[in-house]
Amino acid sequence: MDHSTHHSGTAHDHAAHTGGHSKGTTWATAMKATLHCLTGCAIGEILAMVVGTALMWGNVQTMVLAITLALLFGYSFTLFAVVRAGVSPKAAVKVALAADTVSLVVMELVDNGIIALTPGAMDAHLSDGLFWAALLGGFAVAFVITTPVDKWMIGRGKGHAVVHAYH
Repeated sequence: MDHSTHHSGTAHDHAAHTGGHSKGTTWATAMKATLHCLTGCAIGEILAMVVGTALMWGNVQTMVLAITLALLFGYSFTLFAVVRAGVSPKAAVKVALAADTVSLVVMELVDNGIIALTPGAMDAHLSDGLFWAALLGGFAVAFVITTPVDKWMIGRGKGHAVVHAYH
């Protein structure tokens, strides 16, 4: 067997050749993947908070919009990158769903849970320090909790490892 052409060197290939367990998965890789999802979540949630406040919506409507936009922006970052790499939009949607779903769901559960459980945060306004402390604190805790999840997933050729084949 000619080993010079057997291995392409991508994280995805490495995970596939090791039974899905990539021992070379680093914390830096996991942190980048988590930050990628967190950026989409943050943009979506902050935009939703501004829209919900401007329209004088209640907490439930604003949180539903925040989760919806967080997922939309979170998936869109991967979707556009994969389409830019030459993947059809239909296939890119499948890649984005496979790459980001676990990370985004964990992140949304954690950061929205923290906001909901912080006394007074749900009723705080955009101009209140409590609003920003709960929101940013929720993002920080979500990052800390989601990074090991992403590292575990990438190490098994799942999650963000799916996207590596397109970079």
